[in-house]
Amino acid sequence: MQWHDLLSTERLGKQEQEQREPGRTPFHKDHDRIVFSNAFRRLTKKTQVHSLSHNDNVHNRLTHSLEVSCVGRSLGIQVGQAIAGQLPAHCSPYDLGAIVQSACLAHDIGNPPFGHFGEASIRHWFTEARKRGLLDGLTDAQQQDFLVFEGNAQGFRVLTQLEYHYQRGGMRLTYATLGAFLKYPWVSDHPMVAIKEKYGCNQAEQGILQQIAARLGLLPRADGGYHRHPLVYLMEAADDICYAILDLEDGVELGLLREDEVVDILRPLVGQAKLDELRHNTFEAAYSPNSTKKLSLLRGKAIEHLVSAVCDAFVLHHQAILTGQLDGDLISHCDEATRTSVQQAKSVARERIFRHSARTRSELSAYATLEKLLTHFIDAAREQALHPSISFKSERLLMLMGSTRPVAGDDLYTCYLKVIDFISGMTDNYAVATAREITGHFAA
Repeated sequence: MQWHDLLSTERLGKQEQEQREPGRTPFHKDHDRIVFSNAFRRLTKKTQVHSLSHNDNVHNRLTHSLEVSCVGRSLGIQVGQAIAGQLPAHCSPYDLGAIVQSACLAHDIGNPPFGHFGEASIRHWFTEARKRGLLDGLTDAQQQDFLVFEGNAQGFRVLTQLEYHYQRGGMRLTYATLGAFLKYPWVSDHPMVAIKEKYGCNQAEQGILQQIAARLGLLPRADGGYHRHPLVYLMEAADDICYAILDLEDGVELGLLREDEVVDILRPLVGQAKLDELRHNTFEAAYSPNSTKKLSLLRGKAIEHLVSAVCDAFVLHHQAILTGQLDGDLISHCDEATRTSVQQAKSVARERIFRHSARTRSELSAYATLEKLLTHFIDAAREQALHPSISFKSERLLMLMGSTRPVAGDDLYTCYLKVIDFISGMTDNYAVATAREITGHFAA
């Protein structure tokens, strides 16, 4: 792959030449379009760690995405500076930072309410629905879009189809930013789905994926789909860094972890000398023993180490990345301290935070909510697709979906996609409220 092609400033869905603005590159415009979008704004009420948490210090999807974007910007700039001699004339290291920053801002934009559990709930509902014949009439490939529903693919749909220019290029982002966003550049029936359980594109957007890959010069995989855009590795690393460390802070905030446990995980990244210095100069004088502000200071030093380690790994494996031959993510190619600390952080979060009984209770409530929404709206959409006229109840349900509701002439696949667009776009609170209203269970 060639950097000149990979950093294309052309836009999806836009034919005319873009006018350059002083002090604002096309990649800065991508950033602004994402930030000002409705889909991005709704992330403020979507789950990151615990559904419907009443603790305002705990991350939601919006604050998580903003923090990931800051780390991603640093990664992009540092890598850009390291490979500056290979960049095309129209692109500076700071443009690389802006591209990765934008991809990071959008990386969770397609997540449904209730986080990853929401994804699992949607998959389970459609698996049961198939047994009842509700997927009859769809091709096997189309069924896969629902059976293995993936927030990454829904995010790609949001960026390229749903926001701003509906079904005419969506946000009309640059090909470079879209490439950096495509973490899994293959469709739902690709063999890699059985291995990674991830994909980045629904069947409906397969043509858009092919168009982006052609413009960027992404290398085709032998099994179909494409090898990743190099900047995807930086976006992925930024996400790993943030949720590995910041989810632990949330665990302390929620009383699920002790502060000293997190300090032990960060110690190899920060170094005992720096830890002693920070404790002597700041910790004991300023904060109580259980204050998470101590972790905030340590976290900054830990992220600084991780950014440097990831940049070193990218530069070291630069050629393998460009030829599509790098196995695994960048964290797995970093120094031992980095690998060990990130793996330990993820393991602790998985065992102590995500499997906590309080989270289990909230997940059961979330599943009940999504089950009600999917049952009612899919039934209405199915009626719209298969019958010449629909019932009063179905008509009223579809009216709630607004201008993007299924309409006469839409096939079954399109009707189902539109329902998923509607439900996955909901915030946690709106999903709960809507489920109550359509089933007659009004809040007191």
